[in-house]
Amino acid sequence: MSAILAATGSFEVPTIEYAALAPILMVLGGAVVSVLLEAFLPQRLRRPVQLTLTFATLVAAFVFVVLARGTRAIVAEGSVAVDGPTLFMQGSILVLAFIAALVMAERQVDPAGDAFAPRASALPGSEEEQEFTRLGWFQTEVWPLFLFSVGGMLLFPASTDLLTMFVALEVLSLPLYVLAGLARRRRLLSQEASLKYFVLGAFSSAFFLYGTALLYGFAGTVELRGIANALTASAGQSGLVIAGTALLMVGLLFKIGAAPFHQWTPDVYQGSPTSITGFMAACTKVAAFGALLRVMYVALGGIRWDWRPVMYVIAALTMIVGTIFALTQTDIKRMLAYSSVAQAGFMLVGVLATSAAGLAGTMVYLLAYGVATVGAFAIITLVRDATGEATHLSSWAGLGKKSPLVASAFALFLLAFAGIPLTSGFTGKFAVFTAGIAGGATPVVIVGVVASAVAAFFYIRVIVLMFFNEPPADGGASVVIPSSFTTFAITITVAITLVIGVLPQIVLQLVDQAGVFVR
Repeated sequence: MSAILAATGSFEVPTIEYAALAPILMVLGGAVVSVLLEAFLPQRLRRPVQLTLTFATLVAAFVFVVLARGTRAIVAEGSVAVDGPTLFMQGSILVLAFIAALVMAERQVDPAGDAFAPRASALPGSEEEQEFTRLGWFQTEVWPLFLFSVGGMLLFPASTDLLTMFVALEVLSLPLYVLAGLARRRRLLSQEASLKYFVLGAFSSAFFLYGTALLYGFAGTVELRGIANALTASAGQSGLVIAGTALLMVGLLFKIGAAPFHQWTPDVYQGSPTSITGFMAACTKVAAFGALLRVMYVALGGIRWDWRPVMYVIAALTMIVGTIFALTQTDIKRMLAYSSVAQAGFMLVGVLATSAAGLAGTMVYLLAYGVATVGAFAIITLVRDATGEATHLSSWAGLGKKSPLVASAFALFLLAFAGIPLTSGFTGKFAVFTAGIAGGATPVVIVGVVASAVAAFFYIRVIVLMFFNEPPADGGASVVIPSSFTTFAITITVAITLVIGVLPQIVLQLVDQAGVFVR
């Protein structure tokens, strides 16, 4: 039938550039294989085989990203862009996902042997759950879910039409909704986080899709360059453009955790398994900001004078809300959640610049923030008390005297979040603030500088608590000795945080070589 349609001219056989799409196809293909392994392998073989497949897939995909360096093309019938920014963000996602997978693979920290529930469908505290715990079952379904989510993240910033972008958004989000509810301990809190993330994520997806429909109604196409051409050809503004842009921004700003669309962030970060929180916080931000930058720069760059004032307000509000609420937190995971909201506001300064420098600065910041975030949450998994993870700040008192190396590593990540010189955070903030000033966003940069100074208080408060306070009367928390997985993850993140801070020219040269989006 396809041959007949092709011969009559009513059907055109698509051309797929498989080599250019290799990183995405590699990860999604690995996810499909992982599902089959989960179905057919015996229980005792699943974990080692799944781990081998996951790490091999991520490494292979990263190799293909490196080999594609210098490519500038729109492939897959105009649906996917392979250019410098795409490859840089895909490489960042794969590196961060690899480190996050190391933390997820840890089995030596939790007394039960695994941070994930033995059976996700079992009711918390039920006889079924207790039976699977007695049988020694371990959760291995996390690995196909993890790979599917990573595959969606790779496609999200590379999409050049809004429908492909929507599909990528769902592919990356749906596994995260499930992963957020798989914590072995505090099951009800974890399931609540999963439900909140799912419900609010569904709303944001609806906003994104409705905005896509309105922009299609204006431009007659969902391709980003087609929308840009329609805006150039149109003499006056259309209500469809304004409404469509606003709704589309809501969907994207939700994923990056910008105010006032950040309400899900603290609850989901607190309730999810900590290793999943680190993966979610780091990799999702890179993918979501990549998509936001592509939409705003490629499709809507011609009307930037219309959306920039609104984005000014959102960026400033995000920095203020994230900083103020982080000051009041007593739970370390909720504090880092509001910190991530503030960090999103700082990154939005790069988006506001609407320039090559803004794009480069945002990419540097995304990598710096992602590495420090995965490392910080990896350390949180090691700090334990009688109830499990010691997330209350009071339990961290005196930790620097008990485990100086772990406390020092955590202090380094906090200093990076604060943007202290000689850390990766300073390099990222300097890059986006410089681009923001050059792009005319000086008022927002001033808000960012003030917010950074205030935010330094709650970061340094934790450092003072660890090194200069005495442990609580009950002894407080202690650090569990991890396996080589988590040790390697923390070592990598500490090294990258220092290298980007001390030798920033390495990553700055990479983003300069990446250039701008292909159109």
